[in-house]
Amino acid sequence: MDWLYLLNSFEGRIGRKTFWIGMAVLVAAEILGHLIAQAIQGDRLSAIVDLAFTYPEFAISAKRAHDRDLPIWILIVFFGGGAVLDLLTVLGLAGSNDQPSVLSLVIAVPFTVLLVALLIELGFRRGTIGPNQYGPDPVGSH
Repeated sequence: MDWLYLLNSFEGRIGRKTFWIGMAVLVAAEILGHLIAQAIQGDRLSAIVDLAFTYPEFAISAKRAHDRDLPIWILIVFFGGGAVLDLLTVLGLAGSNDQPSVLSLVIAVPFTVLLVALLIELGFRRGTIGPNQYGPDPVGSH
């Protein structure tokens, strides 16, 4: 697996297996980063850690969306919402876990629904069979 391509490029297509392996590695590293950030400084540093992982997660998701022949704007909305939530946390405007701000709830609720939909769409559904505008089928023609 070409990790540099997987984590940095927005071109081409990847299959479900590569998507899950890449995301599993990133999520494990991100959880470790969150645990360290929480121990050092709390929510604000943890939000910065989350922002740092946005780029490689978007790169993996974009290639998987290409395989599904989905419009990239859906991912932009999803990752943009996550970035806004992180920025609200960094700026101290997100409230607390016990008392979240109305603004953070207005973003977080649809964000969570979109997360579930994207996990189903990108993680479980077969990509476009054969080549599409983004490249050859990563699984191969059957």
